Amino acid sequence: MQLTRRRVGLLAVGVACLGLLAWQQPRTSQDLISWFTQPDTRPELVTQAHLEPCPRAPFILPSPGFIGLFWGDTRRPYSRAHKHSGIDIFGDGEIGDVPVFAAFDGYLTRLPGWKSAVIIRHPQDPLDPSRQIWTYYAHMADEGGNSFIAEAFPPGSVEAPVAQGTLLGYQGVYNGGNGQIGLHLHFSIVRDDSGGRFLNETNANNTLDPSPYLGMRLNYACADGVPQCTSNPRCP
Repeated sequence: MQLTRRRVGLLAVGVACLGLLAWQQPRTSQDLISWFTQPDTRPELVTQAHLEPCPRAPFILPSPGFIGLFWGDTRRPYSRAHKHSGIDIFGDGEIGDVPVFAAFDGYLTRLPGWKSAVIIRHPQDPLDPSRQIWTYYAHMADEGGNSFIAEAFPPGSVEAPVAQGTLLGYQGVYNGGNGQIGLHLHFSIVRDDSGGRFLNETNANNTLDPSPYLGMRLNYACADGVPQCTSNPRCP
């Protein structure tokens, strides 16, 4: 039986929609569950590229591990109203052992009250030199707030020069006194307020998609199952 043009058109739309749905579902939460309950599965979930930038990308992945939550992620504990503002990299190791490195050259600040986080100012965005951006690194402490940040960056550090690859500290589980979380690093790229200060990182609208900076698909709308270097990191 021949299909009418209308039915052919509807079929094409349906196929396209199915493809889009598949594209928008990079990974189920089962992988994150497996990471913690089935350690033997971890090697196949780890993103290997972290010591050198991906081709044509300016940043290095700041820590080795499994990228379990993406930028714009809406899975719990996030939602459509409160999307994830960065990426979470879950390290395969013990608390305080998995290293965290500066993703790019810049100037590091650690506010006096910050037990587990640092932020680095990058005067020129390498993908848009007309603006300044910041990179934020969090959860580098144990459950009690004992810091794993490198001794070179004590509380109150301001504008300390760092080069790409500088050791910043080690992954931890500190969650601001709100209970323990799984061992990981939260990493985000934060917008400047146009006055030389960083915006509130917890609001995803104040952050940038890290995909083109790292050369991997890290946007939840189109992220790969296990992100690796790609020549086309942006969502279509």
